[in-house]
Amino acid sequence: MKAFTARVRFISAASVSALAMLASAQPVFAQTVEEAPADDGDAIVVTGIRASLKQSLDIKRAGQGVVDAISAEDIGKFPDTNLAESLQRITGVSIDRNSGEGSTVTVRGFGPDFNLVVLNGRQMPTSSLGGSSGAPASRSFDFGNLASEGISGVEVYKSGRATLASGGIGSVINIKTARPLDRSGFQGSIGAKAVYDTSRFDSKPITPEVSGIVSDTFADGRIGILLSGSYQLRKGSQAQFNAGWREGYLGNENNWGSLAMEGSPGFANITNRPGPTDTYQVTQNAGYDFTSFKRERINGQAVLQFKPTDTLVATVDYTYSSNKIDARTNSIGVWFNHGDTSSSWTDGPAAGPNFYAERFGPGKDLAITGAVAANRSENNSIGGNVKWDGPGGLRLELDGHHSTAESKPTSPYGSGIAVGAAIFGVQSQKIDFTSDIPVISVTMFPGSEINAANIRPAGNAFRNAYMRDEINEVSLRGGYDFDSSIIDSLDFGVTYTDNKVSSAFGVIQNDTWGGTLSSADTPDSLFGIRNLPEDLKGLNGSNDPAIIPNYFQVDTVGLINLLDSRLGICGSAQTAGTCLAKYTADRTVHEKTWAPYIQSAHKFDLGEDVANLRLGLRYERTTIDSSALVPIPTGTVWTGGNETAIIYGTTQAAASLNGRYENWLPAIDFDMSPIRNVKLRASYSHTITRPDYASLQGGTTLDSPIRIGGSTGASGNPGLLPYKSKNIDLSAEWYYGPTSYISVGYFHKNVGNFISQTQVNTPAFALTNAAAGPDAAAARAALGANATPAQLVAFIAARNPSSFNSALNGINGQSTDPLVNFIITRPTNSDQKAKLSGWEFAIQHNFWETGFGTILNYTIVNSDTQFDNTLRYTVPQFAVQGVSDSANAVLYYDKNGLQGRVAYNWRGSFLSGYGFDPFYTNAYGQFDVSASYEFTNGVTVFVEGINVTNADRKGHMRNDQTVFFAAPGYARYAAGARFKF
Repeated sequence: MKAFTARVRFISAASVSALAMLASAQPVFAQTVEEAPADDGDAIVVTGIRASLKQSLDIKRAGQGVVDAISAEDIGKFPDTNLAESLQRITGVSIDRNSGEGSTVTVRGFGPDFNLVVLNGRQMPTSSLGGSSGAPASRSFDFGNLASEGISGVEVYKSGRATLASGGIGSVINIKTARPLDRSGFQGSIGAKAVYDTSRFDSKPITPEVSGIVSDTFADGRIGILLSGSYQLRKGSQAQFNAGWREGYLGNENNWGSLAMEGSPGFANITNRPGPTDTYQVTQNAGYDFTSFKRERINGQAVLQFKPTDTLVATVDYTYSSNKIDARTNSIGVWFNHGDTSSSWTDGPAAGPNFYAERFGPGKDLAITGAVAANRSENNSIGGNVKWDGPGGLRLELDGHHSTAESKPTSPYGSGIAVGAAIFGVQSQKIDFTSDIPVISVTMFPGSEINAANIRPAGNAFRNAYMRDEINEVSLRGGYDFDSSIIDSLDFGVTYTDNKVSSAFGVIQNDTWGGTLSSADTPDSLFGIRNLPEDLKGLNGSNDPAIIPNYFQVDTVGLINLLDSRLGICGSAQTAGTCLAKYTADRTVHEKTWAPYIQSAHKFDLGEDVANLRLGLRYERTTIDSSALVPIPTGTVWTGGNETAIIYGTTQAAASLNGRYENWLPAIDFDMSPIRNVKLRASYSHTITRPDYASLQGGTTLDSPIRIGGSTGASGNPGLLPYKSKNIDLSAEWYYGPTSYISVGYFHKNVGNFISQTQVNTPAFALTNAAAGPDAAAARAALGANATPAQLVAFIAARNPSSFNSALNGINGQSTDPLVNFIITRPTNSDQKAKLSGWEFAIQHNFWETGFGTILNYTIVNSDTQFDNTLRYTVPQFAVQGVSDSANAVLYYDKNGLQGRVAYNWRGSFLSGYGFDPFYTNAYGQFDVSASYEFTNGVTVFVEGINVTNADRKGHMRNDQTVFFAAPGYARYAAGARFKF
């Protein structure tokens, strides 16, 4: 078994932002709006979906620049489970999902880090835990923490605006919460929902969701108070195939891991070997992961408003959220040594495997892993706002907030734990890549059958991460409304933002992959057997007779206690009785930004209506201080095979670096109506997106264990400049009905200052590799090619006892051994530029008085950068990630209190990342449905279904059959009621 960093990718996804605290209002598509009186004097009151669409249409029509909106009034009227899934209905917006729920947002091809999310115009902190090498430090907000019930409205600004906070090249998304003085009198609602999740491997429990809001005004509407809260409990599961791949090869290469060349003994076992100029990849490892999780989310908000005069309003608000994740992952999988292999391949130029197989002598492992994560993110935000409408058109507003987001483990073992075991008896293994989910099959030596009696513990890792983000922000905004034909209004202001991000990380890792206790010393009760095809069903291939028949539910805590009592695996923990690793890397990024702006608005007669021109300029100056404490390696230990661990001392190196940048950001918007109900728009703006926190962090860290050909490491760069985009937006809109319109938009973005990775090959800290030294060579010569790792270690230890490391059962690196080569990656701004352009088409149509309506939109995104799958990784490439087309189709019915809705969301295939090789996420489409009925007494009952067709997700690399993940989809249903008073 090998190090299994990939095994913690899901269970550490307990991320949160202060935006997740919202619980104050109501979901999308349920606004109640009163239209103007009809000619006969009777008021026509429009409610439900149509009213919400009308308000969204009004915001889009009246807005300057390109802005879309969603509005809400009643709790629970939208079938989407969180805000991300609500936002995906907006043209040009698509989402990524985690365990069946929307988590992050992509707008016009720009991924999560390129979209700024603000709460009532305020920049909010975000924190998360995850990854295998340190606490993450992304600016990306995970919408998976935010239910649709928690908002009163959302505005998505796709074009730049001087008055908006900067940071979103793709968009700035403003989430709005309710205010009591906007809701006169005593009002409120309470809702309850029961959720049935079909993803659960065992029982399918019903889990609750409750939410409520109450507001009241006093003293003739001068004082208002609002309280809101929500509680959500979800239990679910996720099965997934995962694979790791070696870097791409050319067909004419002959080195470790590549396919046998013509004339060599293994060539006869290859069918349709890739040609000399073809690229291909061979799998390094693959496995099936089975995760069961429990997520508990609590949101709350309190708002107090005071309006002493008609021109002065003061607001104080407090927002809180807690998001707790408890997950258990059980995995079974294989690793390849690339020795006696056989394979079959598709045609080039980027060939993919039909199958890849290998035969072994005794001692090869079938990897069995138990992983645990228990983390909580907690957020607090308190803010104040004073608005004054002065004489003669003067407007002033002072706004400030103190907000924190903090994520840490709730387990005594750390934020991400993976404890390995194995059955050391694989005779041969094979992966068939021709089905929807690749099929892993193994043949075991006699006496090594796949059952609990043959399992032995192996290596383990206890990762301990912490992250805290604190933002203190104050804004002074003002304006003046003129009574002039030259200028309509002048807006000005300045914002100061102090953002401090701290992250810490430590790991206890025992690279004892050759096994520790014997199977006889390991209780069988720690491994409960499960039917693998049954828990993997949903994708073609899961029912293949050749697939691994079973996996094991590992009693991970019990196994940890056994190994700690027998072997002291947690002996270096920071607290006795736990496996909490001491923090070996502690980083802080302190970012301060001053941002003054000025903006003028002009109106004049042109065409059939008044034309609008808005001119704005924003200046931003940002300083960055980055400090870090990082561990100092003191040596290496070879434990056999290709596993060499890095050993650290108690010393830490401190590093402090600084950076600074400034930007002038103009924004120009123009719109006119050449004919009635038709609006033409044109906008030009400059926008920026700041580098992610991880790239700004100082200090150099090394990855353990090291590998053949060396290992990897990384360092940050606080001197990075932000991405900068020059944007053009054009659109034409025809509003042919109160809730109906057609629009066509074109956008073009010219983006520079992309961040690339500079790699330096170098030794580090004088670390040596005993696996490549003279003692290892002598051992292999004496014992032969079939010697096991344990035999090689024992041979060297007998000849050179001082080199033996009894704690890790391995060989210490010696001065006579060769130095380890590390590939150190450091981010830097490149000269590369990208041009993204596209078209947005949207139709919103109400079918007269039938109650039926539809929403259709389609977005085309093109980039002048593409990743060439046929080029070896030694040829530098650059491509923008996340670029894809997307579409939405909604059919709804809304009449006489009855509502029904069918929604389909689709996103095309896209490049989701690349390093040495590309990663693509396949196209995905999902159906959601909902229905509700409102009684006259204010009670509404509803049902809803998410992903009702069980749509699956999948991703590949250079070839469609180089699958790196495949996951069956699961439907989720809910029923509930709400009462409005």
